[in-house]
Amino acid sequence: MSAFSNLLIPAVLFFALGFIARLIKSDLRFPPDLAKILSIYLLVSIGLHGGVELARADLGEALAAVFWAFALGLLLPVIGYGLLLATRRVDSLDAAAIAAHYGSVSAGTFLTAIAFLGSQGVDYERYPLIMLAVMESPAIVVGLLLATWSRGRLAAADPERVAARTERGNGGMAEILREAFTNGSVVLLVGSMLIGAIANPKAMESLHPFTTDIFMGMLCLFLLEMGMEAARRFGDFRRVGLVLGGFGVVMPLLGGLIGVMIGHSILGFGVGGTTLVAVLGASASYIAVPPAMRLAVPEANPSFYLTLSLGVTFPFNVVVGIPVYYHLALLMAGGT
Repeated sequence: MSAFSNLLIPAVLFFALGFIARLIKSDLRFPPDLAKILSIYLLVSIGLHGGVELARADLGEALAAVFWAFALGLLLPVIGYGLLLATRRVDSLDAAAIAAHYGSVSAGTFLTAIAFLGSQGVDYERYPLIMLAVMESPAIVVGLLLATWSRGRLAAADPERVAARTERGNGGMAEILREAFTNGSVVLLVGSMLIGAIANPKAMESLHPFTTDIFMGMLCLFLLEMGMEAARRFGDFRRVGLVLGGFGVVMPLLGGLIGVMIGHSILGFGVGGTTLVAVLGASASYIAVPPAMRLAVPEANPSFYLTLSLGVTFPFNVVVGIPVYYHLALLMAGGT
C-alpha cells in the first residue's frame, strides 16, 4: 500500500486529470501562451535551485561527482536513442525526444528514494544531490543534438514534418552545436543555474516564494496541460505502446545498473549514496525535459515521452526499481 501511495502525488494526479479530461472530450482548454509561460517558469526555477546547491558544495570534493553526473547525462540519452531506433517503431525525432528524458532525472523519484533509505535507516552522501542539480542540462543538449541531426535525415523522407525547422538552416556540426547550446531552453536552465550559484545568498532568499512556494502548483498546471496534450495524440502511442512500454522498463534497469557501478566502484559511495546514483541513472525526467522538448522539438509526439516517463518509468521505479537498486548496492558492498 505504501508503494502505491507514492503514486498519489498531486503532479501525477493532475497529469491523469488532463489525460482524462481530453479522453471524455471536456471543453477544458489552456490559453495558447500559458503552456510556454509555465515551461519558462519551470526551467528557471529548476536552474536556480541547482545553482544554489552548487554554491553550497565544496566544489573540490564534488568535482568527481559533477564529472560523472555530466557523463551519465551525456551517455544515457545516446544509449536510449540507439535502443529506440533498434525497435523500428518510432522515428529518429521521437527517439531523440524520448532519449533526452532518460538521460535526465526525476526529482520525484529521487525524493522517493531518499524516503526509502530513511525507512531502512540507511545514511547517504550528499553529493548525489549535486548530481541531481547538474544532470538536466547535458541530457537536454544531447537530445537537441540528436534531434537536429535527425531532422537532416528526415528532411528527405518527410519534408513537411521538418519544413518549419529546416528553414533555420541545417549546416554541419558547428551549426548543430550552435543550435543546441543557444536553444532557449538550455540558455534558461544553464543561465539560471549560474545566477543561483553566484548570486548573494541573502538576495536569493527573497526568491524563495517564486522558486519554492509556488513550484508544485505551477508544476501541476503544466502537467495538467501536458496530460491533455498526451491524450490528444494517445492513438499514436497505442500503435507502438507495447514496444515502448518495454523500453520504459528496460532502460531504467540498464541506467540503474550503470549508476550502481559508478556510485560504488568509481565514486566509492556507501550503500545509500550508491542507491541514489542508481536512481539518478534510472529515472526519467517529467519536469525539466518535457518543456524543453516541447519548445525545441515540437515535431516529437508528447504522448510518447510523457506517457513513458510518467506513466511507465516513474511508477515502475517507485514500486519495483528503487528496492532493486538498493539491493544491487547492497550486493556490490558485500551486504546481505
